[in-house]
Amino acid sequence: MRARKEAPGPRTPPPRSPAPTPLPPVLGRDFYERDVTEVARDLLGCYLVTGSGRALTGGRIVETEAYGGPGDPGSHADRAPSGRARIMFGPAGIAYVYFTYGVHFCINAVTGPEGVGSAVLLRALEPMWGVRRMREAGAPASLQDAKLASGPGRLCRALGVGRDDNGADLTTGRIRILSRDGAPPETIAGIRVGLTLDDRRPWRFWTPSPAVSRGPVR
Repeated sequence: MRARKEAPGPRTPPPRSPAPTPLPPVLGRDFYERDVTEVARDLLGCYLVTGSGRALTGGRIVETEAYGGPGDPGSHADRAPSGRARIMFGPAGIAYVYFTYGVHFCINAVTGPEGVGSAVLLRALEPMWGVRRMREAGAPASLQDAKLASGPGRLCRALGVGRDDNGADLTTGRIRILSRDGAPPETIAGIRVGLTLDDRRPWRFWTPSPAVSRGPVR
């Protein structure tokens, strides 16, 4: 599905959908072994979860950003496979988790053929399971449920994602991404958020939802 460019103004988000029962299957490694922008678009509407049974926590992915390898100035993998970005060069289907601004963690799904260097940042999800656990993870009392996992830092706090999850297998580990259970959602494309070095490529993708972290970047 081709993503359309940024909407000209604010839009009324659709009502929250019920959680699927039974749970959809976990995405296989072949899902991630594709171009990073394709994976970033196709993750919209999928479900990011941790735990199982009554301890299941997670929700529907509503916002992502694609990051490439050498040649993408906004990416950790812009120059070569070194340092913390080495993990972005594969294999696909594992988690790249890093600490940023001395404040919070971010989680990415590594994509593409091994050696290429690319990953999708998971920016926001709609809470669907374990909302109370998300709130008890340290969310301010005034924060609306829809915003508990809105933005990369809140998402990681809500799901308990941390340094030990770097390199985790998203196809078999405690953090899993489940396939969407319906038609592809409406997709909007725009400029990535908060990058000092960027060439303004439209590699941020989101779907209308109250959980999206922010509006279009100008």
